[in-house]
Amino acid sequence: MLIDAVERVRIWNTKTGLQVGQLLKGHIYWGTSLAYSPDGQYVVSGSIDKTARIWKAETGSEVGYSLKGHNNAGTSVAYSPNGQYVMTGSKDKTVRVWNAQTGLLVDKLLRGPTHSVTSVVYSPYSQYVAFGSREHIVNIWHPQTGQQV
Repeated sequence: MLIDAVERVRIWNTKTGLQVGQLLKGHIYWGTSLAYSPDGQYVVSGSIDKTARIWKAETGSEVGYSLKGHNNAGTSVAYSPNGQYVMTGSKDKTVRVWNAQTGLLVDKLLRGPTHSVTSVVYSPYSQYVAFGSREHIVNIWHPQTGQQV
């Protein structure tokens, strides 16, 4: 996979070197991060345009909604291990969790980072989520309780 600097996302077959499907157009500014769904059917892309978008990996078509809600550039995206959720981090100092099937906001972590979020990740069984920030700290949270570990 490759994100280029002119608002496009491309998916490449790593074995053949050929582009898969169509050019993924939708973001109005350049992309910052990508993640595949656990089953490989979808790709989520984050962007400076404050949105994340979900695409069908095989065809490159957008699923029909954008994940909107951040007040500043998106910096990182991650799929939950079961593929039901997408987590996004942003320069607005928040981490948001979205329903991957509907695009609806499920949760927003308000406490924690005092600087831009730079990276987000789920633990293998979704019992924890972690995010890094520009304050040189990794925060680990229990998503069911909303408590920091």
